[in-house]
Amino acid sequence: MTTPPENRPAIEARDLRLTLGEGPAAVEILRGINLTVRAGETLALLGPSGSGKSSLMSVLTGLERATSGALSVAGADFAQMNEDALALARRGRIGIVLQAFHLLPTMTAQENVATPLELAGEDNAWDRAAAELEAVGLGHRLTHYPAQLSGGEQQRVAIARAIVARPPLLFADEPTGNLDASTGTSIVDVLFDRRKETGATLIIITHDKSLADMCDRVVTLADGLIASDTAKP
Repeated sequence: MTTPPENRPAIEARDLRLTLGEGPAAVEILRGINLTVRAGETLALLGPSGSGKSSLMSVLTGLERATSGALSVAGADFAQMNEDALALARRGRIGIVLQAFHLLPTMTAQENVATPLELAGEDNAWDRAAAELEAVGLGHRLTHYPAQLSGGEQQRVAIARAIVARPPLLFADEPTGNLDASTGTSIVDVLFDRRKETGATLIIITHDKSLADMCDRVVTLADGLIASDTAKP
């Protein structure tokens, strides 16, 4: 029996492997990941440096092709796609928030948020960008450039940009890593509030246990494998 689209997992990975290099220099980064993420779930990825967290996120977001294994992301078969197809598949499916913000310095906050919509040919990109910036508390900063914004404000712009197209999947890689504790707390609140408002599935890579504890589920990686997988009761 075929599973209805609305009941399918947001992510389903089976025996997912990633090997970098060839021959004697080959290094197996992911060594057989089995992971199912429910639609609307919040999940934290923990693990020491070198455990494979960032590599797994790169594969799940289509930024890196798995060497082998099965991978379905928001209904798309990522395992069978080449790099160009993966780039197209990411559009509209996945939003990404990174530690270093990665805003375009020559664009205003509103232009940074509107750009993904414009590239996708969406209507009312300018107005939607303004509304999303208002939602993250930056309605008064629309015309400011990244250099004119604090670190916390830049991360709010990055969150707005990631979520403005309403992707079903939202990834955040150490979203508070470049921020002080107080600012980081406010950013986490914004991230979770916007996720709740839009219903997106949220996957966070973090070293912060208090942030992980806010999620429905915590998956810990070690040596390219899932070492533990704990859901809230």
